[in-house]
Amino acid sequence: MVMTKTLLRICVVGALALGLWSGQAMAGVFNPETFTLKNGMDVVVLPNHRAPVVLHMVWYKAGAADEPKGKSGVAHLLEHLMFKGTPKHPDGEFSKLIAQHGGEENAFTSLDYTGYHQTVASDQLEMVMELEADRMTHLVLSAEDVATELAVVLEERNQRLEGKPAARLSEQAMQKLFPKGHPYGRPIIGWRAETEALSREDALSFYKDHYAPDNAILVVAGDVDVAEVKRLAEKYYAPIPPRGLPKRAPLTTDAPIIGGETVLRDDRVKQASWSEHIIQPSLTNGETRRVAALEVLSELLGSGGTSRLYKALVIERPLAVSVGTDYMASARGDGQFVFYASPRPGVSLDEISKAVRLETQRLVDEGLADGELARIKKRMLADAIFSRDAMKAGAYAIGGALASGHKLESVEDWPEHIGAVGEQDVLDALNAVLAEPRRITTKLLANGKGDGA
Repeated sequence: MVMTKTLLRICVVGALALGLWSGQAMAGVFNPETFTLKNGMDVVVLPNHRAPVVLHMVWYKAGAADEPKGKSGVAHLLEHLMFKGTPKHPDGEFSKLIAQHGGEENAFTSLDYTGYHQTVASDQLEMVMELEADRMTHLVLSAEDVATELAVVLEERNQRLEGKPAARLSEQAMQKLFPKGHPYGRPIIGWRAETEALSREDALSFYKDHYAPDNAILVVAGDVDVAEVKRLAEKYYAPIPPRGLPKRAPLTTDAPIIGGETVLRDDRVKQASWSEHIIQPSLTNGETRRVAALEVLSELLGSGGTSRLYKALVIERPLAVSVGTDYMASARGDGQFVFYASPRPGVSLDEISKAVRLETQRLVDEGLADGELARIKKRMLADAIFSRDAMKAGAYAIGGALASGHKLESVEDWPEHIGAVGEQDVLDALNAVLAEPRRITTKLLANGKGDGA
């Protein structure tokens, strides 16, 4: 499964926003137990005894951005191939054992990491840990295995990307926003021509170069005891030798973008849409105060039915059927602040764009209303507090942060950072967004329409 930035934000950023409740600062968001095995594998344990279920996850610090030049798609292909088996557990046995015990499993690939997870009854933790540790080093692949899964991946590209105009437009826009061979400029699923040419040797090379305990994070959440998790991790993961892999470098760039607008027309488009993607600092290269301010800004401008843009463009005027903002802060490289909207019939994309700019400029000129910032923070924290009880929220938040190269504190101290954001911080963040030249505008249109239609 390809994990998009939007999905990542849903899993991670929502959990990051947890924090103050009833005016009191919490000691931490998830308060995990952590330790490191002798081979360098980091382990995070998040006990949650509400149900006799456990989530077991292994995150590898290797994603599509780590692929060798000309081998795009190999990280995602390997994700598929990891289910092919080992000498101890031949093809299909991994999934069969989990299904026999009523469990669920899956995997995902993002730009910055690849993750494998199983949800089982808590008394089956040892089984899934043994299975996952086994395939960390003993994967067996045949040429036929690769050919079969390559066909699956290419069909997945057909369905999820080439068959969907909005996905193709996003692919084109990212290539322009991250030019000159920057890995964020290529799709996670790979360029078709390069993916078609991938071989068994390519997959095994990526496996050997990146799949190692000292390049992985084990996250266990649910009805577990920390001492038992440590015993099992020492039994199954600790004996695997480390590889001594070099630390990954950040992926930030100052390269100029290629063009400022990307337009795609397609007969299948039923609803026109507009977006603007703007480079902004992430947790990797941004000051904590600015990153937190961008989070609050996104909530204020474009998150939900009470946001400024929604009230102005959907309810009051109305010009749009939907409008919002997004901010991706957790990347290993640059982050993005995104505006997006879909117009009502008879409203052009140029009108939508101008209306969004007008509303953002009004915030610059007039500032926040009395009590508005306090209400935004309270809403962020109130909406997010419920995810603290969810078994998956902490596992995804912490796993995603650590696998992207961030520290545990980026999750656990987030309530304090959100609470410290002031009005001037929000306005400074907005001015920086508006002044940033590294941006791409997208327009999705039906055939026969003008650029502004």
